Amino acid sequence: MPIDTISFKKAGYFSSLICDYLAETPELKTFYNRFPSINNFRDQIQEKKNAIEAQTRSILVNALKKQYLNTDTSELTIQNIELLEKENAFTITTGHQLNLFTGPLYFLYKIVSALNLSKELKEKYSNYHFIPVYWMATEDHDFDEINYFNFKGKKIQWNRSAKGAVGELSNEGLEDVFMVLESEFGKSKNANDLKVLFKKAYLNHSNLADATRFLANELFKEYGLVIIDANDVELKRLFIPFVKDELLNNTAFNEVSKTNEQISELAKEQYQIQVNPREINLFYLAENLRERIVFEENSFKVLNTDINWSLNEIQEELSKHPERFSPNVIMRPLYQEVILPNLCYIGGGGELAYWFQLKAYFEKVEVPFPMLLLRNSVLIKTESQSKKLHKLKISNEDIFLKRNAFINKKVREISNINIDFSEQKAHLQKQFENLYSLAEQTDKSFLGAVKAQEAKQTNGLNRLEKRLLKAQKKALSDQVSRMTELQNQLFPNGSLQERNTNFTEFYLEYGEQLIPQLIAHLKPLQGEFLILTM
Repeated sequence: MPIDTISFKKAGYFSSLICDYLAETPELKTFYNRFPSINNFRDQIQEKKNAIEAQTRSILVNALKKQYLNTDTSELTIQNIELLEKENAFTITTGHQLNLFTGPLYFLYKIVSALNLSKELKEKYSNYHFIPVYWMATEDHDFDEINYFNFKGKKIQWNRSAKGAVGELSNEGLEDVFMVLESEFGKSKNANDLKVLFKKAYLNHSNLADATRFLANELFKEYGLVIIDANDVELKRLFIPFVKDELLNNTAFNEVSKTNEQISELAKEQYQIQVNPREINLFYLAENLRERIVFEENSFKVLNTDINWSLNEIQEELSKHPERFSPNVIMRPLYQEVILPNLCYIGGGGELAYWFQLKAYFEKVEVPFPMLLLRNSVLIKTESQSKKLHKLKISNEDIFLKRNAFINKKVREISNINIDFSEQKAHLQKQFENLYSLAEQTDKSFLGAVKAQEAKQTNGLNRLEKRLLKAQKKALSDQVSRMTELQNQLFPNGSLQERNTNFTEFYLEYGEQLIPQLIAHLKPLQGEFLILTM
């Protein structure tokens, strides 16, 4: 199977922050712990080993066993859950929302990255066990982000009202989605397999958390994946000291705010602040309710409700019902690292960007900061698409260009006329350098007139170049159309395939071989964008 790679920087879809992180730019070192190279895991193992208590491991294993009671999983997954109680076992974690039928393709890539990194670490550090973990974001409440997936240019959507944590949401209305799938997927064996998978996951389970656990388990159980729902009373009990600290001291707000100032000082790098902390970074959970906790008028309140407490009352509520306190995006990473013997978090560029804001907070509360790894990214091409690209002489670098740049570059290459005025512009610039010198020597008041004339002639050349390109595009419209159609197939809506397309499109073509092929070719520590022809 032909494979190729392109650097994340050349791909052009990743922020300067992520590209600089991958290049290990010294200015960013203060915002992470250890760079994810295979040798750096040795020190990370020792640091985490000293920080995780046996009681925490025991509570974690018991919680996982309860969550898996009604799940038919593999011996390898069961074994991995049992191993977590041992002091030489550690997790490699990725997390994702409960998107309908997995959502975009990168759901698969995140989990495959965790599976393959765990395997690679076992080969390097044979005295330890490395357990791949998928953290289900069951406490999220943004239903509109997860209630659909894209299939061949169509949006297949679950229409219903929703409140509270999405993991507890009933699967009401998914029968209608199944009816749409029946007509869209066709009648092939792979199509029938997908329909059965959807039906078993969503129509045979009562809520979204159970459905997603079943789905992820079915896709990855043979590789030993462990799936965790952290919305669990006993796991939340482990987090009580950190919740209490948040309520009393606003530690996350203070530390993350200082880090954000440091990042903002690197303005020349144009790094974006991904998230801003609140004074209290907690939600209150109840049936059909997930609302922010705030401190106003000397009492703690739940927004948009009549719920309020004094300081003593909210501490009593926390002690009795820790499961009702839900960390937001700022505190969720800390919760993860408190309850898991975790070494590394695998996420997308946006996720890693907000993790970079948290290191000082982790240090303040004395919890080891995990290694941060950018998940694998993949562009899947069919053999037919690959042949067409070759015939049209479109390189990997070409296909990643934004639409206008792509068309302009290819039109220049295939045209018999050289529509590139770079040489003329350089010649014009040299002429005006002489005119500037002449004006400087004679009368400096003419400098403005020279500058205006230079702008006028340069703009004229630019306009002429654009008009000629437009005319040439029209003359070559058939070839341009074929090229843009091919790019549209690989970059739907001008975005990365993995951020738009659902796995079902490829499963219909490749069936049960899809995931094994990803397992075989994704290399999490390679640090490059994979281009895979299947």
